Amino acid sequence: MIKKLIAPILITIFLILYLIVYGTVVITYLPIPMAARIMLGIIPLALIGLMIYVLIERIKEIDSGEEDDLDKY
Repeated sequence: MIKKLIAPILITIFLILYLIVYGTVVITYLPIPMAARIMLGIIPLALIGLMIYVLIERIKEIDSGEEDDLDKY
């Protein structure tokens, strides 16, 4: 079961790191107004929260033995 969890966890970690770097660069280095910086900083944070939620749902699916959603359709 741990082998099935490795890929989703690694992909989530890499995407979170990417979004952190993106958010940091946008907030720090772009010469844009403060309101735009705040909005462009909130978007990566929302995506990080969404990715963590999806990872938790995927882990629940793997734990329940339902690995493929195609059987529902």
